[in-house]
Amino acid sequence: MDFLRYSRQMLIEGWGEEGQRKLKNSTVFIAGAGGLGSPVSIYLAVAGVGKIIICDFDSVEITNLNRQILHCHTRIGINKALSAKITLTAINPEVEVIPISEKITETNALELIEDSQIILDCMDNLETRYILNEVAIKKGIPLVFGAIYGIQGMLSFIHSPETPCLKCLFPEAPPKETFPVVGATPGVIGALQALETLKYLVGIGKLLKNKLLVWDGMSADFKTFKAQKDPSCPICGRK
Repeated sequence: MDFLRYSRQMLIEGWGEEGQRKLKNSTVFIAGAGGLGSPVSIYLAVAGVGKIIICDFDSVEITNLNRQILHCHTRIGINKALSAKITLTAINPEVEVIPISEKITETNALELIEDSQIILDCMDNLETRYILNEVAIKKGIPLVFGAIYGIQGMLSFIHSPETPCLKCLFPEAPPKETFPVVGATPGVIGALQALETLKYLVGIGKLLKNKLLVWDGMSADFKTFKAQKDPSCPICGRK
């Protein structure tokens, strides 16, 4: 491992060579190679996470290019996971990138996520997020939730049973829609998702457990709300 590449982050208190080796030996699963998945995967790759599994069944479209910085106009029509591998490998060839061009479903999610230590929820629909939530609970691993809309976003570090699960926070999925978004919005939330993941894998700092961070870009305001467990939650509640 080329420690020189990571020398500046290794100066952070509690990081050092041991923390960098932890990253090198880590496997993460990124669900979605779009707006959120782009900054998430890029920042985890440059930090030296050893193995990145990135899953997306969609192909690159021109309407993606205002925010999905993993891709460029020359890759329109290419599967997003495969495009992600090209970008991430070019950024850091030390990282193993496993692209998966399948749709995440209830039947394949456990197998796709394999031995990952953490799940990055970079999806744009709650149906798939719910599937990831259940897999995270079954495997006993964290789920880093991020969501965006326009110039707003939210974030939480979910690790049931220590925290509420995603179903506790969002009991019902909203109607599907084509929502507005500017590229800097997933940049903000995705960077925070990546940072929470790095803190967890290295073992430093305080994680966003039992909290929901809400960012309003219009007013440049961050607010944190207490996240409550739902005792009657059908996924993690008491039977």
